[in-house]
Amino acid sequence: MPHATASDGTKLYYEVQGSGPAIVFVHELAGTCRSFDMQVAVLKATHTCITFNARGYPTSDVPPTPDSYSQDIAGEDIGAVLDAAGVKDAHVMGVSMGSAAALQFALKHPERVRSAILCSIGSGSDAKPDEYVANMEAMAAKVEKNGMAQIRENFTASPARLKLKEKNPAEFEKFVQAISQFSVLGLTNTMRGVQKRRPPLYFYKDAIAKMAIPTLVVQGGIDQGCEKPSHFLKDTLPGARLEVLPNTGHGVNIEEPDLVNRLVGDFVDGVEARRR
Repeated sequence: MPHATASDGTKLYYEVQGSGPAIVFVHELAGTCRSFDMQVAVLKATHTCITFNARGYPTSDVPPTPDSYSQDIAGEDIGAVLDAAGVKDAHVMGVSMGSAAALQFALKHPERVRSAILCSIGSGSDAKPDEYVANMEAMAAKVEKNGMAQIRENFTASPARLKLKEKNPAEFEKFVQAISQFSVLGLTNTMRGVQKRRPPLYFYKDAIAKMAIPTLVVQGGIDQGCEKPSHFLKDTLPGARLEVLPNTGHGVNIEEPDLVNRLVGDFVDGVEARRR
């Protein structure tokens, strides 16, 4: 199994399929590289599709302390995966936590990002800072205490998640089964190192306003926690395009794979055509 090596020596499992302009996919807190199977199945016919497991998600390494996890580190890990895959630059697609990492990678390494597709970004940005930090710590502590049962409860109870069960019970069950394979240590370290410590999306307003990368923002219509941040990006990032998917929750790429595949494929192909 191929693994990239991050700057601190952490090994990151990755996969490469297809050929053509490269797209690297960055998964959410409740995901893995498998979260993008329905994207890769279609897009690999015309694009090089790179997926990977973030640190803390086996079969990537699980560093033992939260200090080895952060939003900035997650962004730099994208570059390590591209290096291992032999790819100079790529279109970068993230979902939720993965979108936050993708945005940091785009802000710090714009020469390596052909375009950004940011899905379900910014949850928690409108909470009071102390409240958000306390909630994330409480969630991590519960997962430590109760293990996989708590993980499943955390990620399947909200309306933004249950919409998938309503639309596609089989895919929802696949989602739940994938969660059951998570590392408790990896997940709690991610909650404490990445989620708990990241600033609101609005913190990056000045940098985002100067960003010159073609960007597509995708938000689920019932994913209320991402509504204001998504519109903030549309209003702040020059030329950003916002697509709101009606009757869709947080996991837009697994809830509406056909629509997301068309949006991403058309957007990436349009960017490539303009570059030519």
